[in-house]
Amino acid sequence: MRLALASLLFLAACGTITPERAAQQCEKRAQAAMGPQGNVTVGVNSQSGGFASGSISFSSDYLAGRDPYEVYRSCVIDMTGQEPYRPPVLY
Repeated sequence: MRLALASLLFLAACGTITPERAAQQCEKRAQAAMGPQGNVTVGVNSQSGGFASGSISFSSDYLAGRDPYEVYRSCVIDMTGQEPYRPPVLY
């Protein structure tokens, strides 16, 4: 009984995701499916002089060759149970 009540309270706390929040999160996933993502940081400070760092990442959707628009669509459906209400903004 207590376990069932605790599970119910946990699920209620999770709540539902709004279509807009799902669209925002899924856009990020679709953008990652478009190609490698990376960044570079370069700077100078008074303690150690110059420095540089960088990173690059590849999403599994990109490596699998999935269409970013389909990644977006299926992600929104998985999160909300509904078709997307707007197209993704991919840049």
